[in-house]
Amino acid sequence: MAALRGPRALLWRWWPNPLRRRSDRIEAWTMLAVGLLALLAGTIAGLGATRSVEQNLARERVEWRPVTALLTERAPGTASGSEQVWAEVRWSTPDGSAHKGQTRVEPGTAAGDPVTVWTDLQGRLVTRPTTAAQASLRAGLIGILVGSTAALVPLAGGRLVSGRLERRRLDQWDTEWERVGPQWRWKTG
Repeated sequence: MAALRGPRALLWRWWPNPLRRRSDRIEAWTMLAVGLLALLAGTIAGLGATRSVEQNLARERVEWRPVTALLTERAPGTASGSEQVWAEVRWSTPDGSAHKGQTRVEPGTAAGDPVTVWTDLQGRLVTRPTTAAQASLRAGLIGILVGSTAALVPLAGGRLVSGRLERRRLDQWDTEWERVGPQWRWKTG
C-alpha cells in the first residue's frame, strides 16, 4: 500500500505504464473532462437558479401589497381554537374593482371584521411575501438542488462512456485470449 500514498496516487491514470492501452488513456482524459464539466455545469446552473429565485422573490416583495378585506360571513369554529380556518372575504383594489376570495382567519371572527390579506398587481390573493432572509435560504436551497441535478448529467454521460470503454476492453481481452490461450494449453497439460 505504501506505493499508493501521496500526491502521485491521485494521478495514477497518467503514470507511464507499458501495459496501458489506448482506451485507458481515453478513459483517463474523459473522466477528467467529465469531472470538470460536471463542476462547471453544476456551478453555473446553481448560481443561475439562485439568482433567478432571489430576483423573483424580491420582485414579489416589491409588488405584493397588504390590503384590508372584510369578512363576508362569520368564520366557522370558536375563538378557543388554535388553528386558523378558511373564510370568505371581499376587498377593493386601488382602481375600485371589487374582489372576493378565501383566506385563513381566526375561528369565530365576526362577519364584517377587517382582515389583512396580500394581493398582487392585478388584485388577486397571494400569500405573504417572503422576507429577505427566507428568500436567501430558499434561493440557496433551490440553487444547490438545481446545481446538483445539472452536475449529474455529465456524470451520467461519463459513466456511460466509461462503461462502453470497459466493455470494449473486455472484448479486446477476449479476442487476445482466444489467440494466445491455445498456445498455453500444450505447456500446462
